[in-house]
Amino acid sequence: MAEKSCIKRLQKEYRALCKEPVSHVVARPSPNDILEWHYVLEGSEGTPFAGGYYYGKIKFPPEYPYKPPGISMTTPNGRFMTQKKICLSMSDFHPESWNPMWSVSSILTGLLSFMMDNSPTTGSVNTTTAEKQRLAKSSLSFNCKNATFRKMFPEYVEKYNQEQQLSEQVPPEQASSEAAPNDTSPKALLEKNLDSTEEGTKRVEQLKVVKKNGKQPFPAWMMLLLFSIFGVVMALPLLQL
Repeated sequence: MAEKSCIKRLQKEYRALCKEPVSHVVARPSPNDILEWHYVLEGSEGTPFAGGYYYGKIKFPPEYPYKPPGISMTTPNGRFMTQKKICLSMSDFHPESWNPMWSVSSILTGLLSFMMDNSPTTGSVNTTTAEKQRLAKSSLSFNCKNATFRKMFPEYVEKYNQEQQLSEQVPPEQASSEAAPNDTSPKALLEKNLDSTEEGTKRVEQLKVVKKNGKQPFPAWMMLLLFSIFGVVMALPLLQL
C-alpha cells in the first residue's frame, strides 16, 4: 500500500502536469491505482519516430519519491523492447543515481529525450530507420486495439477514427484523375493543354474541322488575294478603252 506522502506527491505532480504539460507527452494515473501511470509519447518531427504514438507505463513504488519507478513501453517502436523495463538513470535500474527531487515531468522528459537518441542500454533494440518509420505509421492502429489504452486515452482513439474516415473518403477530383491516368489520346491531350480562353476555343473548333474534312481549312488571306487578282483582271479591258 502506498504511503500517504507518496499519494500526496503523485496527486500534486498530476495537477502540475495538467497545468503545464510536457511537450509531445500525455500522461495520467490509473483511476484505480495512483501508483500506475500510463503515458503516450508523440514522435518528434525530423526523427524516424515522427507521426508515431508510443504507449507505455510507469509503475511507482510505495516509497516514491525516495525510490525510483519502473518504466516500460507497450507499443512496438524500434527503439525499446516492449513489455520490458527500460534502463534509465531515473528508473529502478539505477536506484543509486535516483534523485527524490525528480518528478513525473522530469521522468517523461528524460524518457522522450532518450528515445530519440541512439545510445544502447538494457531494454533497447537496434533497428533501421525504415523499420522505425514503418512502426510509427502503424503505432496508433496498434494502440487502439488495447482496451486499457482506449479507456485511458479516448482522444487518441477519436483521432484514429477520424483518420480512418478521411482515408475512406476519396475527393472527386482525385477519383477523376485516377479514373484514366494513362489516357494519351489526342482528345485528352487537347483538353488538358488548351486554355479555357476564346483563342483556345477557336483552336479546338479548327482542329475539329480538320479532323472531320481530312484537310486544312482554306486560309482567309488566300481568299482575299484571289479576289484582288480577279478584280485586276476584270478591270484591264476597261483601262484599254
